[in-house]
Amino acid sequence: MALLRDWGLTLGRWTGRPGARLEKDSSDPDVARVREAAAAADWASVRGLLEARPESQDRTGLLWAVGDTAGVERWIGDVLKKEPESAPALTVAGIRYVSWAWEARTAARAKDVSREQFEVFHSRLRQAEEWLYKAAELEPGWTSPWYVLQVTGRGLEVGQVTARRRFEATVRRDPYHLGAHTQLLQQICKKWGGSHEEMHAFARESVVKAPGGTPLGRLVPDAHIEEWLSLDSGPDAAYMRRPEVAESLRQAADHSYRHPDFVPEGSGLGLLNSFAMAFSLAGDRASARECFQATQGRVTESPWDYLNGSDPVAAYRKHCSAAKR
Repeated sequence: MALLRDWGLTLGRWTGRPGARLEKDSSDPDVARVREAAAAADWASVRGLLEARPESQDRTGLLWAVGDTAGVERWIGDVLKKEPESAPALTVAGIRYVSWAWEARTAARAKDVSREQFEVFHSRLRQAEEWLYKAAELEPGWTSPWYVLQVTGRGLEVGQVTARRRFEATVRRDPYHLGAHTQLLQQICKKWGGSHEEMHAFARESVVKAPGGTPLGRLVPDAHIEEWLSLDSGPDAAYMRRPEVAESLRQAADHSYRHPDFVPEGSGLGLLNSFAMAFSLAGDRASARECFQATQGRVTESPWDYLNGSDPVAAYRKHCSAAKR
């Protein structure tokens, strides 16, 4: 297969035993650079790195690296005072406030979040939306503001109709935007008011409609993992072992990473890790082994943190070892 040939691997045998290691930034050096610049309040460098990454190449990873950097909220306001019509600054401010909002809410269940926390959460999200809409007006061809508005919409519970409109606004500008599709997959899953059936249908249709080699192939294993997470111990394993689950994974793999046009850079590593875990849980060791080979020991935090939140690499190693038997 093209991917395995390109990476110097041979299907059916291991060509080496690289040590498993966590790669949070998907081997993108600009992610570390933009995070360092954001931490240093170096707006010129942050803007330069963002502007050097065309919208057509998906700035999602860079934007979240800035958004997740503590302290950006302390200096981005001064940038906006100097550059009130700067779409990059508005987008950065918006995405930082999204991350900052979730920091206030925490990852706790809704019943365990205080009224005061929710008030801060919603206030920051509303401010983020104001900046993001302005950025979208200034740069009508950009996908980034609309993509982030999908995230704020879920937090503000705008509803399925508005959420779908925001998704459609994103994909009108970039039909195969992985982040946009991932956000809608979450929006229509059962825990956010959708259903498992709707979620799986969206994942399948998105992959089939995309060109061969599409990174959207990841939607299928992610959808199965989402349903697996929703089930109790016992039924979760039984669900993943259904023959139709493994078959849907193989079909998605054929149209994504097994396709000759697949490009492993960028989002490819996360896709392979997602397929590796899903195939492992589905009991398809041959397909899981293929994915583990292709990752060459490079572990992404998601989805392995679902199996071991404190040590995703340990979860990867365990299933990698099982796939080799």
